[in-house]
Amino acid sequence: METTPLRCLILACGNPLRGDDGVGPHLAAWAEERFVGTPGLRIISRQQWTPELAADLAQAEAAIFIDCSVAMPPGTTILAQVAPARKTDAPATHQLDATELLELTNELYASLPRSALLLTIGAGSVELHEGFSEAVAAALPAAQTLLEETVLRLLGKTQPV
Repeated sequence: METTPLRCLILACGNPLRGDDGVGPHLAAWAEERFVGTPGLRIISRQQWTPELAADLAQAEAAIFIDCSVAMPPGTTILAQVAPARKTDAPATHQLDATELLELTNELYASLPRSALLLTIGAGSVELHEGFSEAVAAALPAAQTLLEETVLRLLGKTQPV
């Protein structure tokens, strides 16, 4: 049985019950609908990135991490290259950031995606509640467009799928 190579892996994290922290799962769900049936694309959404995701990451040609940040102005959207890095000398725990997950993937599998990007949306509130702040809700269309364009570019597509 022949399998399609994993050209692009989207790893989103966040908790939809914590306001703007749910933007990662929201964008992952949007991407699932937008790219349904697209060969070579896999989307994984979790409340946090954990070490077992390194196995999936090791198989990917490219990766897009999606998360929010309370350190950025609410609604600000940034897409940036991300590289492996170890934050501390402590062993990996149950929760990793994108740089640590890449580092773990390299350590365990001697493999890294050729391209690793982090899509970050500034969060206004991560308190216990459902729904997004006005700033994050207003930023979603631009974040979706950026995600769509990035996925298409990483898949080598010039036309929408």
